[in-house]
Amino acid sequence: MTQAPSRTAAIRALARQDSPAAEAALTALLADLFAIAPQGLRINHDQYSLNSLNGFFEAAGEGFFFKFHQEEGEAEMAGEYYRADILARAGLPVDLPLWSSTQPGEQILVYRRRAEPRFSDVLRGLDLAPDALAAGRALAAQAALEDHLLAVARTSLAPITPAQSAAEPIHRLFHQRLVDPASGHWPGGRFAAFYQGQSFALPGCTLDWQAFSTARPVLNGVEYRDDVGTLFARAAARLHPARLADAGGIVAHGDAHNANVWYERGAVADRLVFFDPAFAGAAVPSLLAEVKATFHNHLAHPFWLYDPGLACDHFRVTARHDGVRLYLETDWQPNALRQDLLAVKAAHYWKPWLATLAGAGMLPGDWEDVLRLALFLCPTLVMNLRAGAGGHSPQSSAIGFAMAIMAGSPPVAGQDLMTRFFDSIRPA
Repeated sequence: MTQAPSRTAAIRALARQDSPAAEAALTALLADLFAIAPQGLRINHDQYSLNSLNGFFEAAGEGFFFKFHQEEGEAEMAGEYYRADILARAGLPVDLPLWSSTQPGEQILVYRRRAEPRFSDVLRGLDLAPDALAAGRALAAQAALEDHLLAVARTSLAPITPAQSAAEPIHRLFHQRLVDPASGHWPGGRFAAFYQGQSFALPGCTLDWQAFSTARPVLNGVEYRDDVGTLFARAAARLHPARLADAGGIVAHGDAHNANVWYERGAVADRLVFFDPAFAGAAVPSLLAEVKATFHNHLAHPFWLYDPGLACDHFRVTARHDGVRLYLETDWQPNALRQDLLAVKAAHYWKPWLATLAGAGMLPGDWEDVLRLALFLCPTLVMNLRAGAGGHSPQSSAIGFAMAIMAGSPPVAGQDLMTRFFDSIRPA
């Protein structure tokens, strides 16, 4: 049976071309889906919309906010989009949409327009202009959310079958981007389209896929165990949805990067509220649930993933290939705020959560490998990291691959940012 063309995919393609036809097509889609008359619709062009579109419109004198996520080949993928009710029933802070469509090719949510900023915008402002008082409030809000996530994870944890794991839509963010969406065969999907057979321009050298994927990485003088090709292959095997049932399942948002989080300012304390639960579920594999938030909210900042042009202005990076090793040298690192936020994530969520799984006899012996491989896929498959293929320059591409390798592979010897992170969350 031939799938109907995806209207959201067509709209997203038009928006990438800055075509005014995108807003006209989206206005028509909203009118068809929800029997409303949108007026003055405009699409936001912000740095966080890597795989989605959002914006505003008015109808019947009220203001609304829309957002949709769109994956290549999504009609062939398993799992149901947009289950905000699961999060609400579990007691998680989530903004419920006024209207929603969950049909493949027409997934879209519409919310009443808010005045609050997204947490991503708050933190970007602090990256550019540090403010100790505002940072303290943000860290406190993050800690409160992590405590809430932990409580819900503990309450909802249950054994799941491989079939239950495979039915969760969160795999669209990980394994299903590595394989052909129709057949499930490796290699395929974004991995094959982005990287296989391609050229990799780095500041100082240009490599083909064979050389790039097999080079032993040396980052700032530290040699790493796994090359890029090995990391992708290991991720394709270990992150297979059926294999991730071994640590049980929980209620989770699954894609809680901070562009999907409202920042509600209060008189005494501030509060974080989820929206856009495109990958939410009641049986999300427990080791996968908070991986996207861990990488995208901390390790993708400052600037290199979402503001690659700023990375070129702020950081130095060089690359050299000697035929065996790829040497990357950079002064980029997460700033103090992002490191503090990562420490909050480690102390309030990951360390007690891994201890909970260990106490329940549900923590796999290779849990660190699972987390590392999933963290590696976050930057490499959310968008094409090759310079010139999207918004990346050779400098930001090199920083991105360096961070991905550091997340995915332990060093041969010594410590780095990620070994310290894993040491801080390791169960006793």
